[in-house]
Amino acid sequence: MEVNNIILVVLFFVALVVVGAIVSRWRMKRAMREVIRIFREQNATSSRNAKVIDELGLRPTGMLGGMFKGRDYKQYALSLLIKADIVQTTEDGKLHLSEDKLLASGIDSASSYPRY
Repeated sequence: MEVNNIILVVLFFVALVVVGAIVSRWRMKRAMREVIRIFREQNATSSRNAKVIDELGLRPTGMLGGMFKGRDYKQYALSLLIKADIVQTTEDGKLHLSEDKLLASGIDSASSYPRY
């Protein structure tokens, strides 16, 4: 194999990794917006109106269900939002969105990405 061909193959794989990272980040951001939308639609925006994960429709799919669908980024987005304290858990295990923390984080703005 010539040196030029080796360089082309390496560049192709580097480009593939970069495109994969960009697509993954875009899908995560979209999933975060979707999770936030679900909390708002269910009016789970205070500890008084908190909902269990099943009421929100955010229960993880089982292994069998996951085999036939693509990766569900909503589970990862929910985990990140909980870690950032934007989605908070009550003492009885219910979840609610903290609009104040969401606003302070900048995640809900069109051009922002969460920084952890």
